[in-house]
Amino acid sequence: MRESAAPRALGWLMSFRRPFHENTLTSRVVLSQAPLSVTALFTTFLVLAFFPGVFENPLFVTFLVSQLVITALCFLVPWDRLPFTSFLLIPLLDFVSIGVGREGGQDSLTGLSLLAAFPVIWLCASGYYPRTARWLSFVGPLAIIWVPLFVRGDVSGPSLAKALLIPLMMLGIGVSVSVLTQSMMRQQRTLEEKDQQLQAGLEKSLRQEALLNTILDTVHVGVLAVDADGHDILMNRKQRANHVLATPQDIPDPNESQLLVFAADRTTPVPVADRPVRRAVLGETFTDYLVWLGAGPQQRAISTSARAMKDADGTFAGSVIVFSDVTDLVDALAAKDDFVSSVSHEFRTPLTSILGYVELLLADGPDEEQQQPLEIVKRNSERLLTLVSDLLASRNGQLLVKPNPVDVAELVRASVSAAQPRADSSRVVLETDIPVQLEAHVDGPRISQVLDNLVSNAIKYSPDGGNVVVALMQEDGHLTCQVSDTGMGMTPADQAEVFTKFFRTSNVRRTAIPGVGLGLPISKAIVEAHGGTIDVESTLGHGTTFTFRVPV
Repeated sequence: MRESAAPRALGWLMSFRRPFHENTLTSRVVLSQAPLSVTALFTTFLVLAFFPGVFENPLFVTFLVSQLVITALCFLVPWDRLPFTSFLLIPLLDFVSIGVGREGGQDSLTGLSLLAAFPVIWLCASGYYPRTARWLSFVGPLAIIWVPLFVRGDVSGPSLAKALLIPLMMLGIGVSVSVLTQSMMRQQRTLEEKDQQLQAGLEKSLRQEALLNTILDTVHVGVLAVDADGHDILMNRKQRANHVLATPQDIPDPNESQLLVFAADRTTPVPVADRPVRRAVLGETFTDYLVWLGAGPQQRAISTSARAMKDADGTFAGSVIVFSDVTDLVDALAAKDDFVSSVSHEFRTPLTSILGYVELLLADGPDEEQQQPLEIVKRNSERLLTLVSDLLASRNGQLLVKPNPVDVAELVRASVSAAQPRADSSRVVLETDIPVQLEAHVDGPRISQVLDNLVSNAIKYSPDGGNVVVALMQEDGHLTCQVSDTGMGMTPADQAEVFTKFFRTSNVRRTAIPGVGLGLPISKAIVEAHGGTIDVESTLGHGTTFTFRVPV
């Protein structure tokens, strides 16, 4: 159903307020014809006022009527239903109309030929058929002037040459407009391509964001990203639950200092400066920092880690903090420690009784055949009692040493001598590189315990035989002892955990070598109680070297 004239007229008037390219095709045709139509209207008023006799010329009247008809065609023809460039017929009709008007009114109105600039600009600014448009920008105005000359028979070289100025001027205008239009169209195409690229990039970014959010909401750890100023920029579902857990019931929107974040004892609030998010905002990088969130039965143990984000120029841009719920693991470790403590207490009483009775038997002066087995029982019972005491001390975080002047070289010889039978049975060559005497202010039994652990491990973890070398030296005011073997060795990951209580490497578990994983943690505690350090260097399949250093 065709729309009425009034709404179409209103829509045409509204088209002046919109960008040209956003109008309908009909509106653009009307707007393109409007300058010439308005000029023809002013020309009519001018002629009425000053040259009324021109209306007696039928050619001039034909010009005015043709302009009215052409304008009506622009408004009434459904251009969007016709082939797209069919509207270019309008400027061609304008050339004919202007030619008729010039011939009818040139005696009174000079410059009517210049009206050809309007269809020239329209043709060249349309951007369609640019070469043809430039050619018509010369031929159209030329025809306006030359055709009447040929019709009147007033053809001569001077008259034809005289008429070339305006067509050449129109050609210049047409070429300029055409070049500018083509340039703008290329820019428009470039902008549209960039817009498409931006749109595609935006859609890809939105897809990636949705994928990232889905992944983050799927994992069972809390993830929080903050910018350099500490503002949250990303928080997954698990972390939102953690935040709710740490929120006091009476404070719906707490700040960092008001969140329920506690230390390992589960009761002492962690200072704001030491809280995971605050440390991350300050640019710190850390791993496995344990805190407790919440209060009461809902309290959870959270292991936190943070990594800093950097801009392209290396400037700190924020951090990503990961919150892992390790409550079950912490409870299991606590239960294991309680079990070890309970068993150690149960061992201590019978061991004390065994030692007491052995000492009574030794005090009665047994014969030589009985003396040696009783001393072995005593020595092993004392070692086991020391191990039990160490387990209890490590459980309580206390391991005491009593330093005295001791010949450490003699301690090494005693430890190696005690391990020699086992080395022989394991086809391990046990060697030493120690001075005749080396005195240090240490706890002799404790250092012997460290030596026994290291030498025993070196032999134990050389199941296919090999060499074990124990070296002792003094350097820079420190006692340095190295125990090296050519056994199975360890991976870098195993080396990082080797001093953890109850840790055993995968190779050891696979080969079923006996042990509980307590010797090295206890040795480390003894060395550190002396103010020293213990290190490990190992290559899988080539052996291991343990080195401990204590002040002389």
